[in-house]
Amino acid sequence: MERRSCCGVKMAAVALTASPCGMWSHTMTVQDYQDLIDRGWRRSGKYVYKPILKKTCCPQYTIRCHALKFQPSKSHKKILKKMSKFISKGELPKGEEDGEPMDSGCGEAGPREPSKVCHPEVKCAPITDIQKEVAECPTITEGQKKTGDAAPKGSETSQKDPVSVPDGRTAAAAPKPGMGADPNRPQCRKAKDLRKERRLQKEQMRQHTDGVSSIVSPAHPTATHTNQPKPLEEFINESLPENSSHCLEVRLVRSNPPSPQFKASFDASYQVYKLYQMAIHKDPPDKPSESQFRRFLCDSPLEAEHSPDGPEVGYGSFHQQYWLDGRIVAVGVIDILPTCVSSVYLYYHPDFASLSLGSYSALREIAFTRQLQKQSPKLSYYYLGFYIHSCPKMRYKGQYRPSDLLCPETYVWVPIERCVPHLENSRYARFNQDPDAGDARVLKDVGRALVLYRRTVMPYAAYSRKRKGSSDESEVQQYAGLVGQDCAERILLYRS
Repeated sequence: MERRSCCGVKMAAVALTASPCGMWSHTMTVQDYQDLIDRGWRRSGKYVYKPILKKTCCPQYTIRCHALKFQPSKSHKKILKKMSKFISKGELPKGEEDGEPMDSGCGEAGPREPSKVCHPEVKCAPITDIQKEVAECPTITEGQKKTGDAAPKGSETSQKDPVSVPDGRTAAAAPKPGMGADPNRPQCRKAKDLRKERRLQKEQMRQHTDGVSSIVSPAHPTATHTNQPKPLEEFINESLPENSSHCLEVRLVRSNPPSPQFKASFDASYQVYKLYQMAIHKDPPDKPSESQFRRFLCDSPLEAEHSPDGPEVGYGSFHQQYWLDGRIVAVGVIDILPTCVSSVYLYYHPDFASLSLGSYSALREIAFTRQLQKQSPKLSYYYLGFYIHSCPKMRYKGQYRPSDLLCPETYVWVPIERCVPHLENSRYARFNQDPDAGDARVLKDVGRALVLYRRTVMPYAAYSRKRKGSSDESEVQQYAGLVGQDCAERILLYRS
């Protein structure tokens, strides 16, 4: 489809290509973009694109995290503790750099040739095979694996008699029976339960010493608030101690339209981006230009909007700037949409690479999403961009649980635990296993799709009557299937 200038119409110019599909969007409402990313689209600057998953070598599936239900993993807590140690003591960790990927392996933000498409919205995080770590499941020790079954009833083994051994010797007295597969062995217990019991015992001793009676039994701890997992916000606050060697501040500035704070910090932000591109992506000094930076990380088609039931900062595109002792060390590019915070890109000063700033910023953005949800109840998801299972180094996004992947055929969200087995068998997979399920939001009447023809907005039905020549209905039908019913009736399809 031919791309033409917008002619003042506040919509998007759509161009369908083999792979991916893309459009240069001059301006777009946040609801339009929310509907598009819920059908597998993403933006890079004002360029909005959708990979054709069946044709690409590395299918990219939209992933979202349930921010309200998120609990940091052990690796996440380690990163927060590392930041706390740095801020409090002032020492950068050495030899701990993750080599975190900041995008899909490409060294430049923005649209690519169809065969080389890489996407800059990817967040960095420690690289872990998600098959080896399932969130919200306790760690299983070898002892626990061997004692999972209850002791069989009617066992004839006497706990008072010594146990016979093949060489005629007798073993020591048997321990107290447990509930494992071997009733002669004590029941295995989780290390965290043992640590909790020891803490309770110490607390009992202290209270008795102080003359205060204790009603807590160490053997059977009561279900109190101490059993509740510590929320993410507490871990983040612990990573920002007072009276420390460094001061870290996170500032949210609107990038489109640019706020005064954004304009004042533009040069400093660009210099960090330039250093990042040179160090991480090995760009020559003249390649990370200011125009490139502005085009793909500052410009945005999203209109700034405010709603009575929305967040106080409003909707649209923002930069989250991480200021350390008065200077910018990292910037997270994000979009605030009606139901989510969408991560676009993250870049940082190379001197602080060992702090795992990609993972740290993702945790901060999840906490930020939870903060916004208190102001706008429907804003409860954190979108991490694309999940690429066929690339082991790009599976780290699966660590942010609970999370869902978007089915590429029915556009319904499916828990990632149910998706991974299918992706192990095939790079491309339909996650919705109901064979009768289809795309509920497909535009059934292609005549209702909006078209910009000769500077006039009209439905496709009117355009097809005016236009002479061969029919392009199949192409318009393809477009309507890609953007969905709502967007097909709002976003203009340019025709020459």
